[in-house]
Amino acid sequence: MNITATTIARAGFQQLEALVHADVDCAEPQETKARAHGAPPQHMQALARANEVRLARAEVKRRVMEGDTTAADVILALPWEVASMAVSELLMSQHRWGHTRARRFLATIPMTETKTIGSMTDRQRYSLAAMLAAQAPSTRRRVGAPSAAGAEVAA
Repeated sequence: MNITATTIARAGFQQLEALVHADVDCAEPQETKARAHGAPPQHMQALARANEVRLARAEVKRRVMEGDTTAADVILALPWEVASMAVSELLMSQHRWGHTRARRFLATIPMTETKTIGSMTDRQRYSLAAMLAAQAPSTRRRVGAPSAAGAEVAA
């Protein structure tokens, strides 16, 4: 029996081809498995999660803007919704804080604008919160709320 390299190559190729076809026949795409179990596809789950985070961040920023909480309190509490938020984004949600004021404030400390709140060390968070508290006025009157002077005059 005369076995040549071509014969061995053909036999190997046929075996490989048989294995490939066997794997393709029994393989089931991940998306099909997910749908069979009732779960939405991964990209839809990711979109839903991203929307959940966006809405939660918007709520935190709204509370900071309205004065219900301070940026310093949010930084110290470190809720899950702000862990991946940039520091400058939280600073800009404060009343009368824009991009320029946030950039100038962060330039006074060794921190970039894109630094995420969750990646800050405890020392950085406490330091930043202390600096924000020092800049904040001692009492901040909410828009539309009666002032203490106005209450005395009315009485």
